[in-house]
Amino acid sequence: MRSGPLRSAAVQRGMGSRERRLARRAGLRAAGKPLLLATAILFGLFLHLGTMPLFDVDEGAFSEATREMLARGDYVSTWLNGQPRFDKPILIYLLQAASVTAFGLNEFALRLPSALAACAWVLAILAFTRRFLDRDTGYAAAFIAASTVGVGVIGRGAIADALLNLFLALSMFDIYRHAADGRPAWRRRAFLWIGLGLLTKGPVALLVPGAASLLAFALQKRFKDWWRAVGDPVGWGILLAVAAPWYLLEYSRRGDAFLAGFFMRHNVERFMSPLQGHSGSLLYYLLAILLLLLPYTGLFLRSLSGLGRLRASPLDCFLWCWFLFVFVFFSLAGTKLPHYLLYGATPLFILMAQRRDALRSKLLAFVPPLFFLGTVAALPWLLQRFAPGIRNLYVREALGQGEAFGPGWQFGAAVLLGAALVLALWRGAALWRRLAASALLCSLALGGLLLPAAAAIQQAPVKEAALLARSAGWEVHSWRINVPSFSFYRGALTPAMPQPRPGQIILTRSDALAALGPAQVLYRKGGIVLARISG
Repeated sequence: MRSGPLRSAAVQRGMGSRERRLARRAGLRAAGKPLLLATAILFGLFLHLGTMPLFDVDEGAFSEATREMLARGDYVSTWLNGQPRFDKPILIYLLQAASVTAFGLNEFALRLPSALAACAWVLAILAFTRRFLDRDTGYAAAFIAASTVGVGVIGRGAIADALLNLFLALSMFDIYRHAADGRPAWRRRAFLWIGLGLLTKGPVALLVPGAASLLAFALQKRFKDWWRAVGDPVGWGILLAVAAPWYLLEYSRRGDAFLAGFFMRHNVERFMSPLQGHSGSLLYYLLAILLLLLPYTGLFLRSLSGLGRLRASPLDCFLWCWFLFVFVFFSLAGTKLPHYLLYGATPLFILMAQRRDALRSKLLAFVPPLFFLGTVAALPWLLQRFAPGIRNLYVREALGQGEAFGPGWQFGAAVLLGAALVLALWRGAALWRRLAASALLCSLALGGLLLPAAAAIQQAPVKEAALLARSAGWEVHSWRINVPSFSFYRGALTPAMPQPRPGQIILTRSDALAALGPAQVLYRKGGIVLARISG
C-alpha cells in the first residue's frame, strides 16, 4: 500500500489525468457546436435546393421576371410575361441574375441568393446573441433558426423574404447595439441595412425597425434617445444614397404607374384589404406562429412566460417589442400570409434559446416534432383516402398523383418518425439536446421528403408541359391559370388570353377544359392541360 510522497504523486497524476479528460471533453463540446450548426444549415437550407421544380405562383414569378430581365438586358425595371411587374423592388432580381450568370439558368442558381441570405441571417443571430448573452445561447438561437420549418421554407425559396429578414435582423441588432453603448456607427449601419431592405421589399423594411424600436425605447423611458437616433442626418444620407437612386430611376421610367402599382396596390392596398384572396381573421397568426415555429412550438409556449420580464430586462423588452409589433400589425392587415410573421421571428429564436433549459415537459417538447413527422409519414395515406372525394377536378387530379410517394419515400418517413419516438422516450440525454436532435430529423423530413413531394405534385406537370411545348416549338397562351414557371421552363412569354381563338394552343386547368369548347388535348397530367382549339 502506497503512502507518503509516492501516494501524493499518484494522486496528483490522477487529478491531472482527470482534468485533461475534462478539458478534452470540453474541447469536443466546443467544436461540436459549430459542427451541429453547420449540419442544421445544410439540412435546413441547402438540402434539395436545386432538384425541385419552382413553386408557383411566387417562385415562378420571381424566376420568370429574372429570366426576362436577362433576356431584355433591363436591370432597372422588372417584367412578367411581357407586362410591368411592380410587386417588389430590384435587389433580389439583381442577385438572382448574378447567380444565374455564374451558375446557369436553373433552380439552384435562382434559389441560391435566398439560401445564402438565410445562412447569413442565422450567423447574424449567432454573433448578436453571443455578444449580449453567451456563447452557448448564441449557438442554440442560431440552431433553432436554421432548423425551424418557417425558415426552412423561405430560406430555400427563390423569393425576396429571406433577404428581407436578413436586413431586418441586421438593422434591429445594430439599433440595440447603439442603445447599449451609444456609438453613432451602430445606428448609421442600421440605416444602411434599412436602405438595402427598401431595395428588397419596400417600406416594410423601414416600418418594422422604426416602429418596433420606438415601442421598446418608449417602454424603457428612452424616447429622447430614439428621437435623437432617428434624426441622424448622416444615417438618412446613407439610407437615401442606397435606396433612392433606384426609386427615382424607376419613377422616371414609369411615372404614376409605378406609384399606383408599387406603393398603392402592393403596400397600402395590401394592408387595407386582402389581395389575391389572402385573407384571414384576427386570429390567423395565432395558428400561423405555431406552425412556423415547428418543431419548437412547445418551447415557444414555454417562453411566453418571459413576457413578465418585459420591463425588467432591456434585451427582453427589445426582443418582445419586436415580435409583438409584427404580430399585431400584420394581424390588423387585410392581406395575410404566413411568412409575414417571420419578420418578427428572429427575436423569438433568441428568447427560446434563453429558455431552452426551462422546458421540462416532454409533452410540450415532443408533441410538435412528432405531430410534424407523423403528418409527413401519413401524407400518402391521407391523399389516397381524401383526394378522390374532392369536388374540384383540378385539385382532385393534382392531389391524386401517387408517384411522388415511392417505397423509398415512405421508408424514409417511417425511419424519421421512429427515430423521433426513440428520442422522446430516451432518458439518457437532456431534454433540450433530444429536442435539437428531433429538429434535425424534422429538417430532413421537410427538405428531403415533404417539399420534394409537394413540388412533384404541384409543379412537375407544369414543368413537363413547358418542356414539351418548348421542344415542339409551340406558341402557347394561358387561360384561367396563373403558373409563371411555365414561361420560365418554356423560355418564352405565355400571354394570358381573355378568350381563346381557333388554332391557338392554350395552357389551362382541367376544371376549365369544358368551358374551352372543342379542343384537342395535347397534354394532361395533374390537372395541367395543353390543348389546341379546334376550328
